[in-house]
Amino acid sequence: MDIVGRVKGILLDPKSEWQAIEGEPGDAGSLFTNYVMYVAAIPPIATFIGHSIIGIGPYRAGIFGGLIRAIITYVLTLVGVYVMAFVIDYLAGVFGGRKDFGNAMKVASYAPTAAWVAGIFNIIPLLGFLAILGLYSLYLLHTGIAALMKPPADKALIYTIAAVVCIIIVWIVIVMIPFALLGVGTLMH
Repeated sequence: MDIVGRVKGILLDPKSEWQAIEGEPGDAGSLFTNYVMYVAAIPPIATFIGHSIIGIGPYRAGIFGGLIRAIITYVLTLVGVYVMAFVIDYLAGVFGGRKDFGNAMKVASYAPTAAWVAGIFNIIPLLGFLAILGLYSLYLLHTGIAALMKPPADKALIYTIAAVVCIIIVWIVIVMIPFALLGVGTLMH
């Protein structure tokens, strides 16, 4: 798989890219090893570099704490993608869509692309606010759900909103795990 081509396609022409994605295999192993593992690594690596190496003025997070945080964040992101797929697949039945875990895995794997790519701004901590551009992933989620899960047109937006609410809850739990495991002080220094 051409990762750069897929990133460009999903960001610049998502509707036609989802059509291409629909015909591809949707197994978790293939999606994770050929796409998710690489693109999802951008934010934790960029944050590690930005906070532990570059820093803000005299402030830098510790190398060890930053590395542990990056690893935990990365692993939990991978888990989060898998959980997102279950949520998307479950909600398909609720909103009259086509239950298909393979397609749900595709949506969960490719929809966060904008957020992951926008994570590159964390390399320079003062530009970290530009990661808000990752909100485009919400649109990618909507177009992916509509294209691959095929809910009725009048339910596609509600399906997306329900998925976003569930995913936000999942991510709050995921974000809190490193704090619970390592404590706030370890992650902030």
